[in-house]
Amino acid sequence: MKKLISAAVVVATMMTCAASVQAADRKVMLPISGAMNANDAQSRLGDSVKFYFGKQPGPVVLEKLASDKTSQKTNAFGKSDEKACNWVFLSAMLQLQKRAKELGANAVVNIASNYDNVEYSSEAEFECHAGGIMAGVALKGDFVRIGNK
Repeated sequence: MKKLISAAVVVATMMTCAASVQAADRKVMLPISGAMNANDAQSRLGDSVKFYFGKQPGPVVLEKLASDKTSQKTNAFGKSDEKACNWVFLSAMLQLQKRAKELGANAVVNIASNYDNVEYSSEAEFECHAGGIMAGVALKGDFVRIGNK
């Protein structure tokens, strides 16, 4: 009986620890340039869709097709916040690219962080939320057709 109680205490303690680790949620602001230079992001994204963050100037918009958002999560266990956040940023960018191609857009403009539907717009950095187990990035943007310039 003592062994059964001891085992139950160990399991309860482990579950409490896991819950507290998972509950840790740190807001991390990281440079977009760093994320675009990590995980082979440039070549994985290619150049068929152009990306413009915040109010970054770009070519003339010929047609706005839609606005949309994506929210991605990744395993952060055993990874630094920067590594996990850069990885999930790439996942979010790949989702924006996929949506752009579905719509026939060749650019995504006004890209902003949108974690928990709270917008943060910047040309230089993105918002990530990291915990002991998961990291997440949410982005939104406008899908457009731009001229060749």
